[in-house]
Amino acid sequence: MEDNKEKVGSDAILSLANNLRWDLGVNLHDTVIESIYEDASRIARKAVNKEGDPATYSLEQRIDQLVTSRWLGFPLMFLLLALVFWLTVAGANVPSGLLADLLVDTFHPMLKNAASSLGAPWWLSGVLIDGAYLSMAWVISVMLPPMAIFFPLFTLLEDLGYLPRVAFNMDSLFRKAGAHGKQALTLSMGFGCNAAGVIAARVIDSPRERLIAIITNNFSLCNGRWPTQILIASIFIGGAAPSYLAGVISAGAVVGIAVLGIGFSLAVSWGLSQTVLKGEASAFSLELPPYRPPRIWQALYTSLIDRTVFVLWRAVVFAIPAGIVIWVVANIEINSLSLAGHFIHWANPFALIFGLNGVILLAYIIAIPANEIVIPTVLMLTVVSAGMSGVGEGTGVMFELESVQDTAGILQAGGWTLLTGINLMLFSLLHNPCSTTIYTIYKETKSLKWTAVATFLPIVLGFAVCFFVTQFWRLLAG
Repeated sequence: MEDNKEKVGSDAILSLANNLRWDLGVNLHDTVIESIYEDASRIARKAVNKEGDPATYSLEQRIDQLVTSRWLGFPLMFLLLALVFWLTVAGANVPSGLLADLLVDTFHPMLKNAASSLGAPWWLSGVLIDGAYLSMAWVISVMLPPMAIFFPLFTLLEDLGYLPRVAFNMDSLFRKAGAHGKQALTLSMGFGCNAAGVIAARVIDSPRERLIAIITNNFSLCNGRWPTQILIASIFIGGAAPSYLAGVISAGAVVGIAVLGIGFSLAVSWGLSQTVLKGEASAFSLELPPYRPPRIWQALYTSLIDRTVFVLWRAVVFAIPAGIVIWVVANIEINSLSLAGHFIHWANPFALIFGLNGVILLAYIIAIPANEIVIPTVLMLTVVSAGMSGVGEGTGVMFELESVQDTAGILQAGGWTLLTGINLMLFSLLHNPCSTTIYTIYKETKSLKWTAVATFLPIVLGFAVCFFVTQFWRLLAG
């Protein structure tokens, strides 16, 4: 009897528990469903406008309507990038000048005096101080300030969420070229430094498209080439225009060269994707992240330590032997003519076919380690080849002049013309990468073949473009 009571009692408890669990399950299920519908309704109210209702957009959506617009997206993108370039160039002038005053105008004479007081041989002082040290000093003074400005600005734009919008805008162009939309980001990074742009290609998953981005990154004007472009445009392009338009026309010429570089990047990407790197552009699913306040300290650390210092160190390592070579070729003589003079005389007939000269060819061969020393090397070699006296700091010593007019006088005395200036600007865009970038390309591709392609393809294009410009110029003149 008691056993039956216990059984009835336990059955009642079990039945009550099952009923309670069913009620809880139903209530929980209803709660979850209601929550899902509420979330869907809230999202719909925010994202969908019913017919007849006035359109409502958040601030973020309104900004995206502008920066990703078919008509306004590209102009706004170019205006913002132009602002970044202007801040980089204008902001770097003062610190570059201060570094040049310290490292070149102050420390260089001090080291020369110290070497003289210690009785060091002239050739040892020349190799180590006029060559190695001076080359390193020029690279640091010209390269460090622009990178210290450009990379933080670029990182802040990335943090803010704008750079994915740039990739969105450029995606259609690069897809038509058989490349990846993210190549726009690597191209933008290349305007600061091509070595950094090559490393940035890691964001592209497809090996084929990553290789295209690496090979074509050299068509972005890095900060080492901006001084050459600005100086030559001011002397020859601005000098050929009325004085009241000289500044605007010079700036327009430099911007035109930068845009031409983007065009070459697209054209060469298309050519590679149709031939040796044939393939379809991979699907590019890009999620536009929300705009957010940039993390300033993290951006500064990333840009200054991971990018600026890393790239500068590689450039300095390659610039030191270049300075030694510059001094040696200018000071070792055979039959009363320096090695530099022999090469310039030998190369002049060949270089003139392309509207250049032997000085430019030798300067670009010697300055492979760093584009920053092109102009000091060109001035020094022009003085040596033209036999000018009282100009510069001595044979084999690189120098620059503060006055654009004085610089123009030296170049014109060396036989430079407007055609030479135009072709130098084109050749500055279309020539081999610097040794830092070449080394970085090899590290990223692990391939001598593709490193050689990335190195020599721009040179071939540079000579071809200069040749056609020269022939067209002479056709018009004749």
